[in-house]
Amino acid sequence: MKYYVGIDLGGTFIKGGVVNEKGEIVKFERIPTRTELGADFVISDIENVIKQLVGEVGEKVEGVGIGVPGLIDSKKGEVVMSGNLKWKNVMIKDRLQPHFSFPVRIANDANAAGLGEIKFGSGKKYSTSVFLTLGTGVGSGIVIDGKLFEGNRSAGAEAGHMIINVGGNQCTCGNKGCFETYASATALIRETVAAMLNDRTSKMWEVGSIENVNGKTAFDYYDKDESAKKVIDEYVKNLSIGIINIANILRPEAIIIGGGVAKQGKNLSDRVQKLVDAGIFARELGPRVDVLTASLEEAGVVGAASLAMQ
Repeated sequence: MKYYVGIDLGGTFIKGGVVNEKGEIVKFERIPTRTELGADFVISDIENVIKQLVGEVGEKVEGVGIGVPGLIDSKKGEVVMSGNLKWKNVMIKDRLQPHFSFPVRIANDANAAGLGEIKFGSGKKYSTSVFLTLGTGVGSGIVIDGKLFEGNRSAGAEAGHMIINVGGNQCTCGNKGCFETYASATALIRETVAAMLNDRTSKMWEVGSIENVNGKTAFDYYDKDESAKKVIDEYVKNLSIGIINIANILRPEAIIIGGGVAKQGKNLSDRVQKLVDAGIFARELGPRVDVLTASLEEAGVVGAASLAMQ
């Protein structure tokens, strides 16, 4: 059995795990990401987590992969820009590699998670798939013939920033109408709150206050409240528009939805599948694109380890 270390570097936590070649996490660690102390401090924490995991597993480790949010040059091992970490031009690989005898690889976190989900999760029966993670924004990973596609200098696969509504909602990237401003968990929560404030009789107020609203709220009240139904119908429509665009450009075998919203399972994927089937180019005459929800508990960790397996 071969073992790999996967590090999922987030703005809140550094998650790390030893993952075997079956995609099973055999050891797991999680510590806070102390971004306020600077890049050198965080990288030192990552080094310590890797050393601790390698020491605990008692087996030879073949390599380490690190998933990092932001614009990542995976060939150079550089974090070009990460808004979550407030980093620019950080050569993370060069700082870590001298401390380990096995190779260190980095990639965008959504790319890594997509690779893990496609290799070991819901996408394992497909060779070409797209992974979307619906969270604060919309991240994406593209796997073609079993290999991660990252684009020029690893700057591609940013499906969250395709524009689906010209002049629409303001995005943090500077443009308006980006996919993530309509399909992220942030967007779903924003629209749920707006619907509640617009309808004081909505049953969604049973959650107590708008501070208690999350990505589940409108789904939970879909069959009981007209305002909740409108929120979800609009959200699913916008999510499906983005997925249809991706499907028409790449025609993958499957598109896998991850992130907290994906916990809705078929309650989400079946609704999206129906709209995708009706809107995709050539409809039933072309190959079907399956819409699935993710199944891995720690896709970021498993996906980062999968980087080292490639």
